[in-house]
Formats: sequence, structure tokens, C-alpha cells
Amino acid sequence: MSDYAIGIKELDDAIGGIRKGSNIMLIGPPMSGKEAILNYIMYHGAVENENAVITVTTRESAAHILDWFKENMLNLPMERIGIIDCVTKTLGGAAIENENIKIASSPVDLTGIGVKISQFFEEFFMKKNTQKIQLHINSLSTILMYSNIQTVFRFLHVFTGRIKAASALGIYVIESGMHDEQAVATLKQLFDGMIEIKSEEDKNFIRVVGISQKPTPWFEYEIQGYNIKIIRGN
Repeated sequence: MSDYAIGIKELDDAIGGIRKGSNIMLIGPPMSGKEAILNYIMYHGAVENENAVITVTTRESAAHILDWFKENMLNLPMERIGIIDCVTKTLGGAAIENENIKIASSPVDLTGIGVKISQFFEEFFMKKNTQKIQLHINSLSTILMYSNIQTVFRFLHVFTGRIKAASALGIYVIESGMHDEQAVATLKQLFDGMIEIKSEEDKNFIRVVGISQKPTPWFEYEIQGYNIKIIRGN
């Protein structure tokens, strides 16, 4: 069995799984279902493979993420879930921390976000002795709106290094077409591979690059509830 899996059978079969210590960019255009794919990876990792999953959310509140799973009647193993909410306090909402949710002041507060990530890492790795951990950041695009590329690069350099050291898995979401190519190329240096999404003629396609010897085919997919259904590859 491989160290980590995406959870979408066709992609996992094509790449043979993801080795531990990998950092992956999930890049695609707006409205292509990146959040649903990330949620699917989160659920599959936590439930099927008993990974702990730490999610940094800069786009929606922790409550909104948990509601998505409830609405789709998916039971998350909360003892293995950690969410760092960078949204609620910004919007002036009630920012209540508990065992599963930590609050950062805003997407600008990279130091605060880093501290919260470290706290969850210590909790899962040291206290709960969870051997496999995923870190998801959704999204780098929001962080880049508030911070310059050098600051974001330094922040990511620390945590991509920590992912490697901890034999964990990191997945980082970015909007394609939103940033200049030089910025994206700079960040790509930190990653071992990419999950790429493209949209053509109202259809969405996904492939994995850099994890196996050659890129996977482009697979057309549809989002059906919580499920990512592969229609065909080309």
C-alpha cells in the first residue's frame, strides 16, 4: 500500500500513490470544484486511511466546512481533524476555539497561522501518536492577495520542509490565471508535483504531474454531491 492517496481511484491507479514527505500544488481555474476535490481528499484520507488532516482555510469559515460534510451526510472522525479558520474573525463573527478549530486573525497573519499549524502537528504527532498527517492550505491565492511573494515563499519553505521531515503530505490550492507566471513558477520550486485542473467547453479535467515518471492522462470529471466521478480519460 502506498504512503498516501488522493482517493480518486483512477488517479491513484495511474500514479501508484503518493510517497510520504510530498508537497503538492492543486491548481485550477475558478468554479472548477477545487474545494470539493480538497474536501474529498480530506474525507478519504481521514476515514479510509486514518490520516490526521489539518486544514488552513482562508476562503470560508471552519463552521462552513464542517456543515458541508454534514449536508453530504459524511461523518468525519473529529479526533483526526484540525481546522485553522482565517475567515471568521475577519468578518467579525464569533471566533470560538475548541479541540478541532483554531482561529487566526486573518490570512495576513502568517506568523499566527504558522503557530496554529505547529500546535496541531504537535497534538497529532506527539500527543496522539498519529503517524500520517496531511496539511491542506486553501488557498495560497488568498494569502498572496495580502502578502508579497517573498513572504509567502519563506512561509511555505518552512512548512514544506516540515512536511518532508514529518513524512506527511501537503496540498496547497492556488487559482490558475490569477497570478503572474513568475510568482507561480517561484512557488512551484517548493513542490514535488501538481494536481492540475483545466476547464474546456463547460467540462472539467484533472491530471497529476510530477508524482510518477510521466503525467497522468487528463481525466474528465463531474462533482456529484460529495463524490468526484471520473467520466473518461484522454
